Amino acid sequence: MAGGLVALLDDVAVLAKAAAASLDDIGAAAGRASVKAAGVVVDDTAVTPQYVHGLNAERELPIIRRIALGSLRNKLLLILPAILLLSQFLDWLLTPILMVGGAYLCYEGAEKIWHRLTGHAEEHATVEDALPDEKTIVSGAVRTDFILSAEIMVISLNEVADEAFLSRAVILAVVAVGITVLVYGVVGLIVKMDDIGLNLAQRSGRAVAGIGRGLVKGMPKLLTALTVVGTAAMLWVGGHIILVGTDELGFHPVYEFVHHLEEAVHDATGAFGGVLGWLTNTVASAVLGLVVGALVVLVVNLTVHRRGARAGAH
Repeated sequence: MAGGLVALLDDVAVLAKAAAASLDDIGAAAGRASVKAAGVVVDDTAVTPQYVHGLNAERELPIIRRIALGSLRNKLLLILPAILLLSQFLDWLLTPILMVGGAYLCYEGAEKIWHRLTGHAEEHATVEDALPDEKTIVSGAVRTDFILSAEIMVISLNEVADEAFLSRAVILAVVAVGITVLVYGVVGLIVKMDDIGLNLAQRSGRAVAGIGRGLVKGMPKLLTALTVVGTAAMLWVGGHIILVGTDELGFHPVYEFVHHLEEAVHDATGAFGGVLGWLTNTVASAVLGLVVGALVVLVVNLTVHRRGARAGAH
């Protein structure tokens, strides 16, 4: 009896170790997948606060909560099942789909730069001063988030494509929940930063009041920095997806050129070779992303936007 109990406890311990190892593997894989999607995550974090800009302070967090729930439903109920089925039965489509998504990221990044250079961003901001109702705000934000969420999940899937079906499902579910909590937790903190700053600025302590005033003054700068970082990250991630995708589909010259350039920088810079080599690859990917994005912006402006302008004139 005692021997049987000891054997049972040994089996339980082995199962517990296996489960812990599996959880570690899932956590590590989810972490790697999330890092690859960082460019889209930063852009998602930068975009979302704009939807509650100008609203009453007490409505900001409830609206962000509704957008976050919509984002999570998108990821878990629509995007996750679709990409799991795709990876199981039509895995050869993953690279082309990923490249289409990469081109979209490049387009988004290049369009932001184009709007900044031409002043369209300021025009867009003045139009948005007439705020729509909350339902319209939430539905619009969730639609935009759907595109970004799809990119996050496809990029993440590409990192765990070799895993078993169940492991893929669990890892991607962890990524979906973790990234949603991270993005909208940070967004909630950002949109309440000015309120927190105002509260601290009214305190009697000079140091605390100074921190509060610094938070209020720093809010616009933080949003601007997020926008810049998000744009750069989109160009980098989108360009790198296209760079690797073209190589996987059989067109090697661009990838080989960047790879040889990275190796040359790595070998020529000694102790800093690893960092500078990675930076070379990153900059090259971002330049490629900017070129691809600019071409897509040009095509869209010459086709879709021009037809829209003609329809409006008629």
